[in-house]
Amino acid sequence: MEYFFTKTLTDSFENAIQKVTEGLKGEGFGILTEIDLKATFKKKLDVDFYNYRILGACNPSFAYKALLEEDKIGTMLPCNVIVQEKVPGQIEVSAVDPAASMMAVENKGLAEVASEVRSRLQRVIAKL
Repeated sequence: MEYFFTKTLTDSFENAIQKVTEGLKGEGFGILTEIDLKATFKKKLDVDFYNYRILGACNPSFAYKALLEEDKIGTMLPCNVIVQEKVPGQIEVSAVDPAASMMAVENKGLAEVASEVRSRLQRVIAKL
């Protein structure tokens, strides 16, 4: 089982970030964290890296339901979506598959929540 969903776009990096953010919002997700690895690596390591951003997406309703089912599941939140540009103009967007990442947790109620989140993230990626 793959642990992510992915799609490649022909677009600018910043425009892709905007499209992903809007798509997530349409499925009830907000962005809790945004990590710019290119800037971080330059600042901390003085190395050049391609555009690579990690968006920490959260749907509060599903996060709440997941935490009610399994209080340690916060170790796997939020759902990460990455946007990377290895080749100029070719933007790869990938989202974690929460159902795959939560298979190790044997909890039927949590699996149901993960399945719904999975469907929503798949729709976001598919609509890009």
